[in-house]
Parts: sequence; structure tokens; C-alpha cells
Amino acid sequence: MSPGPDAAGQGPGVLSGDVPGRPGRRGAAEWASPLPPADTPELQVLIPSYGREDALAVTLAGLAAQDGPSFGVIISDQTEPGPAWEQPSAAAMVRVLQAQGRPVRLEHHLPRRGMAEQRDFLLGLAEAPLVLFLDNDVWLEPGMLARLTAALREAGCGFVGSAVQGLSYLDDVRPDEQRPFELWDGPVRPERIRREDEAFGRWTLHNAANLAHIAARLRIPAGSWRLYRVAWVGGCVLFDRQALLDCGGFAFWKDLPAAHAGEDVVAQLRVMERFGGAGIIPSGAVHLEAPTTVEDRSTEASEILLDQ
Repeated sequence: MSPGPDAAGQGPGVLSGDVPGRPGRRGAAEWASPLPPADTPELQVLIPSYGREDALAVTLAGLAAQDGPSFGVIISDQTEPGPAWEQPSAAAMVRVLQAQGRPVRLEHHLPRRGMAEQRDFLLGLAEAPLVLFLDNDVWLEPGMLARLTAALREAGCGFVGSAVQGLSYLDDVRPDEQRPFELWDGPVRPERIRREDEAFGRWTLHNAANLAHIAARLRIPAGSWRLYRVAWVGGCVLFDRQALLDCGGFAFWKDLPAAHAGEDVVAQLRVMERFGGAGIIPSGAVHLEAPTTVEDRSTEASEILLDQ
């Protein structure tokens, strides 16, 4: 899939022109044709959703532009009184995905018990070997799923994340926040990171449009990628499902109050410690910059659940 390491360390991953098991989406000429029998897809996109109906439609539109690998979508929505996918724009994108041959499962999952429980519920529904946790306010550029999947397989680690970028910040260059950036030199290895560690300071890499600025500086060829060291990645993370389950997944939701934040940090740090994890650059994940739906952040999950 990619050349070996170069003199600067890990060589850039490159998508080949013919990747087995990466079928294209069904085009408009086939939308009214009967669907073939559905097998378990290679990847399932897990979307925890609450409100933001228009943003959900954009997120689904990004998925509809992906050619591969074979994937399905599971949405767990907690909007009341009715789920977000009932709104016309989101409903239309669900129909497009289904017509393309992408299986879509819709769950109106109530009552709300916090984001960790939402993620645990979604993970319990998944069957594919790979699962992508994708927030409902993230647009993926075409080819992003193929890039993430190829990178995770090549690295053989527990997760690869595509950090979201706010493109309203393209003119806001932040050298100090970009300073912790470090490419993986060779294989991705397990790392133990806690909030008090210097390595946790890598979180600043994912502020504003920092990754876009770093990518421009690296001049990575089109269709290629590099992996870099992270503290954690928000919004768009592809896991080896079994690795995530082996680390407990999100079953820890029972140990948290419903109002919490940082559940994704806990899961990723646990997976990283056993199996390794990395970020991918360039990142084709765009944050829609909608207001957060997690307003009460008085409980930080990693401060409670991770040993210090």
C-alpha cells in the first residue's frame, strides 16, 4: 500500500489505484435497482447525535461522497421529541446512502445518560471489524474513509484519528500551538499518556486550523498521508473494534454522572497504552463550528477514571 520508511522516518502512506474490498458506491443509474444481499461491511460509521439537524445532514452528505471501503452507518439520536433524521435534509441524505447500497440503522435512543453511554450503545450495535466514531457536526472530504482505513491497516495500531479543523481559522496561524507536532518515526508504538504528562500538551495541535497549516508546510503529495503522535483526537476516530473492546470500550459510563465530558479521551488513552494510536495528516475532517451540545463539562472523565 505504501513505500517503506524514507530517510526522514516513516514514509508517506499512499493509496494504490486498486484496493481489494473497496467497492464504489452505486451511482444514480442503479438507485432504483434491487440491492444485493447485505454482508457485514468492513467498517461501520457510528454517529452519536443530539439536535443539530442541519449539521447532521451535512455529515451524512460527506459520507455519501465516499467511495470506499464498504461501510454502513449507525445513528443513535437523542433529540426530543423526534429524531434529527426525520428533518427533510437529513432524511434525504439517509435515503441517498441507502440507495447507494450503504446500510443505515437508525436508533432513537432515550433517555439521555451522557455521551459515554451513547458511545457504549453504538459500539454494542456494531459488528464490523472497524468502527469510525464520527460526530454529527463533521464533514469528511471525499476519499477520507479510504485513507483512514488504509492508514490503520498499515500501522496495525488501535486507532487512527482525523482531527477536525475549523476553516474559519485559516488566516490564524499559531506557531506555539503547532510546536508539539512530531511525526511517527517508524511503526506506531503503544504510549502511556496522562493529563499531567508533557505529551498531553499535543492536544493544542488540533485547535483552530493548525493541522491545515502543518500539512501545507509538509507538502505531502496528493493521495498520501503521514501519521503523527497525538494525545487524543476529537470528532473523527477510526478504531480497530476488537482493540477498543479489549480496553473496555465505553462501559465506564456507569461510573460517571450523566453530565460529563472527555469520555473519548479515556477510551483513546486506554487503547493507546495497549495498542498504540496516531493522528493522520492531512486531515480531511472539517468541523462545522456549530455550538456544542455538551454544555455541562463540570465532570472531566479522564480526571476520574484514569490512574494518575
